[in-house]
Amino acid sequence: MSEKGLFFQNVIALIWDFDHTLSPHYMQRPLFREYGIDEAAFWREVNALPAYYERGGVHVQADTCYLGHLLSYVRNGRMPGLSNAKLRELGGAIEFFPGIPEFFDRLAGIVNAPEFKEGDLEIELEHYVVSTGLAEMIRGSAIASRLDGIWASEFIEEPAAPGADLSGAPPSGPIGQIAGFLDNTTKTRALFEINKGVNKSRSITVNDTIPEEERRVPFKNMIYIADGPSDIPSFSVVKKHGGGSYAVYAPGDEAQFAQVNALQAGGRVDSIGPADYSANSQTDMWIRHRVTAIARRILNERKRAFRDKVGPSPGHLPDRPDEA
Repeated sequence: MSEKGLFFQNVIALIWDFDHTLSPHYMQRPLFREYGIDEAAFWREVNALPAYYERGGVHVQADTCYLGHLLSYVRNGRMPGLSNAKLRELGGAIEFFPGIPEFFDRLAGIVNAPEFKEGDLEIELEHYVVSTGLAEMIRGSAIASRLDGIWASEFIEEPAAPGADLSGAPPSGPIGQIAGFLDNTTKTRALFEINKGVNKSRSITVNDTIPEEERRVPFKNMIYIADGPSDIPSFSVVKKHGGGSYAVYAPGDEAQFAQVNALQAGGRVDSIGPADYSANSQTDMWIRHRVTAIARRILNERKRAFRDKVGPSPGHLPDRPDEA
C-alpha cells in the first residue's frame, strides 16, 4: 500500500501464454512419453469429443475437455498413479524455445539499472503465465522460479466424500477430479485479477470496484505475449487499455506466421516475431524496448507527481535599483 492510494503502480507485468509461446510443444508431451501414450492419437480423440458428446445432448468446452479425457486415461489404467507430484516432476522435462529461461534474467536487468532508481522508487518486473495447460507441470518447469503467478488448470487427487472430516489435509493419490480450469475466454479474468492486485491482497476480489488510477498493475504497464487467434480476447483487453500485445510463431513455420501476421494486419496486436528469445533476436529486442519504454514512463510520471505536490521554497529576491 502507498500514500498515494492502494498501490504505487510501479509494476510492469509480462503475461505469457505457454504452449507454442514459451514452449514449442504442448506441455503434456513429457506426460505422454512417460506412460507410452500416442500423443497424436490422444489429441485426435480430444478433438472428436465435442461432437461425440453433442450427439448425447451434452455440450463440452473444446478448450478444456482434454482435462476430463486425461482423467479417463487415469481411471482406465492408461496413466496409473498419475498424481499432482508426478505432474510437477514431469514438468521438469518441458522444452522451451531458444533463450528461455535466460531471457527472464536479462529483462530483470533492465528495471534494476541505475536509470530507474529515483529516490524511493523501485520499478518491479513480474512474470505471469495464463494458460489452458496444467499448473502443476508449469510449477515443475525450468521457468517456475522466475514466475510471480500461474493461472492454469488443476486437479484434486482424492475428492472429499459426503460427510468427510474436513479439518485435516486431503489424502494424496492419483488425480481424480478437476479443481479448476481456464479456457481462452476466461483467461481475461486472470488479467483483471493481476490488474486489480487480487493475487497480492486477499481483501480484494476481481469484482470489486477499483478506480483505474488505484489498481496495482495498470493495463498500460502490461505486455501480453501469445501465439495465435485463440488469444484474441486477452490481446484485445490489454491492447484496448493501452498495454502491449505481441504474437509469436515458431521460427520457420509459415502457417503459424500467416496466423499471427493476420492478427497484426487486423490491428489485434502491436507486433509479431519468431518465438526466439535469444539475445538480440527480433523478439528479444521488441520486448526489451517495450519494457524500457514503460519503465521510463513510470519514472517520468513519478517525477511529475512529485513536482506537482512539492512547491518551491521562497528564495532571495534581487535588490531593486534606487528609484530616481
